[in-house]
Amino acid sequence: MYLAEGATPGWRLFVPYVPEIFWSAIFVAIFAIVFIKFVLPRLNAVLDERAEKIEGGLAQAEQARQEADRLRADHESQIAAARQEAAQIREKARQDGTAIIDAARARAEAESERVLATGRQQLNAERVAASAQLRGEVGGLASELASKIVGESLTDDERSRRVIDRFLDDLESTQTATR
Repeated sequence: MYLAEGATPGWRLFVPYVPEIFWSAIFVAIFAIVFIKFVLPRLNAVLDERAEKIEGGLAQAEQARQEADRLRADHESQIAAARQEAAQIREKARQDGTAIIDAARARAEAESERVLATGRQQLNAERVAASAQLRGEVGGLASELASKIVGESLTDDERSRRVIDRFLDDLESTQTATR
């Protein structure tokens, strides 16, 4: 039922022959049965397996994210605790430093007072010694001078001592009055 040479096809060109339609329908049916029976279950199994892997991967990713969030929170709390501990250590060191400085200052003041007291005692002792030595020298000079003025020798120690003491007391009272 092919067209002869030179014949015009017309509308029959687009309509297939019935045996071709029949054999095509059988082929499509066999192909559909084979596809539905063998290929489609394997394809669905592969797609289901892939979907399970993706869902498992998403679940693992979510767990990993939650674990990372938990670890980050732990890390931040540890950092905050370390910063607080560092602040406490700095404050304690500052207080200890202040206490050490205060203790050193107190020791220095005590040592200074001790040195000043020792110096005052030594100065008083030297003043007393110088005063005694000066009294002796001034007394000797005064007694010599008095001997020359009076014209007689003041060899009596007790009398010369009284005269010298009275002279020095008068001299000290004159000096304190002028100050």
